[in-house]
Amino acid sequence: MNTHSGSKIYIFGITLVATLGGLLFGYDTAVISGAVDSLKTVFHLNEATFGNMATFYHGATVSSALIGCIIGSAISGIFAEKIGRKNSLLFAAVMFLLSALGASYPEFFFFQKGDGSVPVLIAFNIYRVIGGIGVGLASAISPMYIAEIAPADIRGKLVSWNQFAIIFGMLIVYFVNYFITKGEPQQWIDAEGWRYMFASNAVPAALFGILLFFVPETPRHLALVGQEDKALFVLGKINGSLKASEILQEIKDSAHEKVEKVLAYGWKVLIIGILLSIFQQAVGINVVLYYAPTIFKGLGFGNDAAMYQTVIMGFINIIFTLVAIFTVDKFGRKPLLMIGSVGMAIGMFAIGLLAYSHIIGVSTLIFIVIYSASFMMSWGPITWVLISEIFPNTIRGKAIAIAVAAQWISNFIVSATFPSLEAFSITFTYVLYGVMSVLSALFVWKMVPETKGKTLENITKLWRK
Repeated sequence: MNTHSGSKIYIFGITLVATLGGLLFGYDTAVISGAVDSLKTVFHLNEATFGNMATFYHGATVSSALIGCIIGSAISGIFAEKIGRKNSLLFAAVMFLLSALGASYPEFFFFQKGDGSVPVLIAFNIYRVIGGIGVGLASAISPMYIAEIAPADIRGKLVSWNQFAIIFGMLIVYFVNYFITKGEPQQWIDAEGWRYMFASNAVPAALFGILLFFVPETPRHLALVGQEDKALFVLGKINGSLKASEILQEIKDSAHEKVEKVLAYGWKVLIIGILLSIFQQAVGINVVLYYAPTIFKGLGFGNDAAMYQTVIMGFINIIFTLVAIFTVDKFGRKPLLMIGSVGMAIGMFAIGLLAYSHIIGVSTLIFIVIYSASFMMSWGPITWVLISEIFPNTIRGKAIAIAVAAQWISNFIVSATFPSLEAFSITFTYVLYGVMSVLSALFVWKMVPETKGKTLENITKLWRK
């Protein structure tokens, strides 16, 4: 063991495994996109079968995983404290695997293959909710795990890789769905193709579960449950043996100062975490991600052009997430968040003005790209960085659970209200998201502390003051 510095390969290896949770987060939430029309056919989600409720049942089926996401994020704090960060991720991997296999063959055991009856529809939705629980757990615990493992000087960079993995997971599944359906008739896609889409998720889920057996529990959790020798060993491999003892003592000091109640450090830290989550969604990013083809079509682009531009946006999102990864530990969290807020506001106000003026063309695409790029280099990854590091050690599990649950609820509200807002006034809709972007900048400026370069224990001392 190096006495002065830890092993970079060891740190990056652990981070890579943990970010598979983020990849599965993106993969599982986006895999449904290729099966939307097939599910309508398979489960007879039409007016002849369900009358006026057909559209509602179809929408509920497509978004049922979101229920699991809220549940998973809400229980993540209990899991993180009771069974540890690593075992919680193992449980999430099992949920991903069960969901992948179950959603691809919901008739298994009880029904005949091809049965599209209501009980099979219910079984399919249950499997999707199970997958959502995995997403909710991974969305909270993967960044928490990385933050508790990472040295202070590169923590922002390592946690930001989780956001990259989420976007990359979405991009992978778009290509997987494309290659599954390429050249195949719609009849085969409705009969078998959609099954392959959901089953494909089993591969990264199984890999995630297997690799987790080769990574340690976080030293913060080990110290909190009295396994100080193991904590010291892991800290030594990460930070070097000389630094390890010092960090372990800081962890022990912070662990014994406060009882583990979520409000032990007051309301402010919890409110900041919740508002970070709410603003990340209230600026309208998931409207752009989920409805991008619809938005482009609504702005006058054809089907093929809309899909092509969506793919371009996917690559731009990855590029600007990399910008955040390589600058967050140099420039700090606050400057990047505020720059991103300004960029998003410019993008949304411009799109709203163009829509009001009935100007449709390359200018619209440019401002959507400016908006998306601004989010990806700021609020996308850095919200996860701050949520994973801003809470004191003794309340981190519970506080992150509350903040991430708030994020999924906000995600649902923003996504669900977009069609109605768009029908009311597309100009008003984009201006509203622009206003939220401005408010997000003011919130960061006034309330969010800078955490760049601080150890998790130093951040704990900040809230104690």
